[in-house]
Amino acid sequence: MKGLVTSRRNFGTLPVFLTAISTILGAILFLRFGWAVGNTGFYGTVLIILIGHAVTIPTAMAVAEIATNQKVEGGGEYYIISRSFGLNIGAAIGIALYLARTVSVSFYVIAFAESFHPVFDYLNDYFGLHLTDMRIISVPALVLLIWIMFWKGAGLAMKMLYVVVAILFASLILFFTGSTDYVPAEGITRFTRTVSEPANFFYVFAIIFPAFTGITAGVGLSGELKDPKKSIPAGTLGATLFGMVIYILVALKLTSSASPEELDADQFIMSKIAVWGPIIPIGLAAATISSALGSIIVAPRILQALALDKVFMTESLNEFLRRRKRGHKGHPEPVNATLVTSVIALLFVIIGDVNFVAQIISMFFMVTYGSICLISFLQHFAGDPSYRPTFRSKGIISLIGAIASIFLMFRMNTAYAWLSIGIMTMFYYIFNRMNGTSQGLAKIFQGVIFQISRKMQVYLQNAEKEADDWRPSVICISDSFFHRPAAFNLLRWISHKYGFGTYLHFIRGYLSKEAIESTRREFNEILNLTSITKSNVFIDTMISPSYTSAIAQAIQMPSISGKEFNMILFEYPREEKEKLQKIIDNFSLVKAANFDVCILASAGRDFGFKKRIDIWITRMDFENSNLMILLGYIIMGHSDWKGSEINIFSIFPEEDAEKEKKNLIRLTREGRLPISPNNIEVIEKEHDINNREIITARSKNADLTIIGFRSEVLKQYGHELFDNYNGIGNILFVNASKSKLII
Repeated sequence: MKGLVTSRRNFGTLPVFLTAISTILGAILFLRFGWAVGNTGFYGTVLIILIGHAVTIPTAMAVAEIATNQKVEGGGEYYIISRSFGLNIGAAIGIALYLARTVSVSFYVIAFAESFHPVFDYLNDYFGLHLTDMRIISVPALVLLIWIMFWKGAGLAMKMLYVVVAILFASLILFFTGSTDYVPAEGITRFTRTVSEPANFFYVFAIIFPAFTGITAGVGLSGELKDPKKSIPAGTLGATLFGMVIYILVALKLTSSASPEELDADQFIMSKIAVWGPIIPIGLAAATISSALGSIIVAPRILQALALDKVFMTESLNEFLRRRKRGHKGHPEPVNATLVTSVIALLFVIIGDVNFVAQIISMFFMVTYGSICLISFLQHFAGDPSYRPTFRSKGIISLIGAIASIFLMFRMNTAYAWLSIGIMTMFYYIFNRMNGTSQGLAKIFQGVIFQISRKMQVYLQNAEKEADDWRPSVICISDSFFHRPAAFNLLRWISHKYGFGTYLHFIRGYLSKEAIESTRREFNEILNLTSITKSNVFIDTMISPSYTSAIAQAIQMPSISGKEFNMILFEYPREEKEKLQKIIDNFSLVKAANFDVCILASAGRDFGFKKRIDIWITRMDFENSNLMILLGYIIMGHSDWKGSEINIFSIFPEEDAEKEKKNLIRLTREGRLPISPNNIEVIEKEHDINNREIITARSKNADLTIIGFRSEVLKQYGHELFDNYNGIGNILFVNASKSKLII
């Protein structure tokens, strides 16, 4: 926001307060508030005020908080949102907010013209002029505002704002000091009386709520303030609380001065109550023209801030919109942004009917308020140490404001709520495609995810572990990622849905500055390569002087999932027996930690077509068999293995063959495993045929073969236990620390 940083900053806290309060105490206060009291009673109106301020007070506090944590440049709410949510989301909401502010100018100018109804009635009655078209007033009024902004700038506009706000307060004083002949009912009845057929409460709320939407109007002056961190909190909170008190007092005065029927029927009922009746149309004119002034000051600055962030499609358009000129007393003005704003506002004034747009405006404001409250809540929840505002709200207050904003949007008008959200979503995707990034969404949840992860890790660590609550939490240590990714692929299949995997890229050596820099380069390269697979595997690197020390370090590491590691995955190429021997040498070290052990013997053909998994079970595999079946089922759940099937082969003596098949069929059925009985085969053990020969003959076309092994057999035979499986693809040898339940 370089262009704004170098501009002159002349405004203090009072302009923020006046801009906000002049928008809060606007057209609805003078034209529709009596109707609201007549239809909901005093208590109902106070409830509307309180519900509305359940959004606006948290928003005002959130604005004050965020403004005291960061340097707030031009663009007000847009700047706050874009610097917290990221440019894409900020720009989408910023465009909607700009349109809301711009069309608000038209809305207030048309309401300003309504204040001339008594004058028109007088001229029509006494001179027969038949004046009905309010554009006779609204168009020249807007042209006058535009002239002020172009030729005199925001400085003169602010001086006019002092005058119109003074008139506004004078009209309120004369209203409060006035009286009528109306005698209100005694007791509580006077506060509950309504017309005989009152309008729906939330319909009344929808009409009245725009009266409270001026709280952040003064934030739009952020680029013109000497000290935004001081002026924004003080001015915004002051205007919000002052406005709420005024609305409650006006509701009480109306209740005591006129019947519900009079309040419902006469939109200028306040004129009949005031000491001097004409002051109310004058006050209405002052309120609406001051609100229009506030909006026409703020809207161009939002558009200029968007252009300074280069959110529009062409650089020439951004350059055009961010251009400034010297206005009143040399104060820089966003001249071209003001021109565009003026054209849009004039168009809607000429059309003359902004009822549809006015409701969309309310929705845009609600989304803006909800976003600001959400920023504050997420910052509280994330616990970012860089978030150190000098004014602090409460996270729960901000959360209430965010929820209330969304709830009230849909209560006011569901169709318009969806439409406004749809419009902003469209803008978001446009900016997302233009910028080629979705960092905004990541920026929102980065700290939140950290906190959730931290809390979940502690919870999982402290939670009682049930015996049958098993899922794989696997760690793999390998130095061969760039040569043989088979271990990583197997790990990502296992951890895709049911488990959690950590892949440690092992680098032999000692810790040094050069080693760490080299490790970081390799880590980034691995991360870039693995991001293509969209895996759920956590990647890290480990520098250690030996393979044994690396394993010792790894099995003592805490899992970032919060669930302790329970399985280790090794990998070696079939032709490199020395790598297998290193695994065997460290087997007892791993078993001391009570880990399940998986050893992947990689073949040259990798995992083939990924259509067939063969699982081999022998009578000595009681502890391994269930883990082998579960691993097969888990791997098959990955989309890479879509359409694959599992074959279970069991080698048993002839007398036990039929019983074993029934047991396996029962196990798969009770465990709801997608394994057909036709894919379960019990092979009778023949004394003169080695198990390896049977496995090699049957599984030569399998893409992955899973075989169990026992610790005591490994101690006896060493690497020979894994030899002589020539002709078949990748083999996963499995050793379970204890039998797993399939439930």
